[in-house]
Amino acid sequence: MSGEPILHNIRILDFTWVLAGPYATRLLADFGAEVIKVLPVGTPPPDTPFSRAYEGAWNRNKRGITLDPGKPAGKDLAERLVALSDVVIENFTPRVMANWGLDYAALRRVRPDIIMVSMSARGHDGPDRGQAGFAPTVHAAAGLTGLVASPDGEPLGPGFSYADHVAGLYAAMAVLAALEHRDAAGEGQFIDISEQEALLTLLGGAFAEEAPGPAPDGVYPCRDGQWCAITVADDAAWRQFAAALGPPGWAADERFRTAAGRREHREEMDALVSARTRTRSVAAGPVQDASDLFADPRLAARGFLLDRPDLGPLADASPIRLAAAPPRYAKAAPLPGEDNDYVYGGLLGLSPAERSRLRDARVI
Repeated sequence: MSGEPILHNIRILDFTWVLAGPYATRLLADFGAEVIKVLPVGTPPPDTPFSRAYEGAWNRNKRGITLDPGKPAGKDLAERLVALSDVVIENFTPRVMANWGLDYAALRRVRPDIIMVSMSARGHDGPDRGQAGFAPTVHAAAGLTGLVASPDGEPLGPGFSYADHVAGLYAAMAVLAALEHRDAAGEGQFIDISEQEALLTLLGGAFAEEAPGPAPDGVYPCRDGQWCAITVADDAAWRQFAAALGPPGWAADERFRTAAGRREHREEMDALVSARTRTRSVAAGPVQDASDLFADPRLAARGFLLDRPDLGPLADASPIRLAAAPPRYAKAAPLPGEDNDYVYGGLLGLSPAERSRLRDARVI
């Protein structure tokens, strides 16, 4: 082990906000990338328990600066930081960086081998390129909202920002691939990630409407208010499941003998399954809620739940464990402008008087 985090020599200029982009840069920051998070000037973050937990979860291990790229002096500072960075990442609508004069074509003139990642709801070309969208919009556009539905077919969606997490994972993977390409070929590139397309790749067989699903396939009530998830993949598994759950005769019931029959008679089948599971406790695979997870002794034993109050009330470890270069948790989410002196003074060499003038002009 070298003692250095594996991405210690990578600098990322981070214009991201909300969740998708910050999740991508957190994944990279946990492994040592120096992430400089650009925050707006003069807009303090909301100070509520939720906002503190949210910022702490997605922005740990990052440096924080304030900057107004819409002002000429702010754009100049951004370009100077691009010249010192390996990667620029943002998750605005496609027009925002272009309006600031900081799109990929402009950044290449500053640093020809720069890697730029742009994450948006529908991507940077096509008829809907300018469409803004948060995760619920993306869920609906990708078919996930309709797929996650109540028994009567009412669309529900997943209940959290699943698409943002998926896009963040793809973005982090794309950055690593682009860095490998730059090392081999000496050139940077533009990475265009559509959240809708990223989510579609994980829907599997559900993407094809005609593809029938397994049955049973759902969540069923158990004893003492618990729930369990059950999926029976094929007819052979159904016979074993019916024999184990009882009463005798299920496997021979013509309504349920085949997967097609079980889907056709799903309501009756689910009622029978629920009647049996209600009498039993869960031996494995319980449906856990948030309080269960943060009291889970398995997660605690593996060190996934970090006892680090400085990182926030719900600090989770990286699920990626590299034996020779493990993740590190060095810094809580930055406050706006917390690292202005380090970045503008240390990296760009601006004097205290110059930084003071920029603060007075609300550029930083």
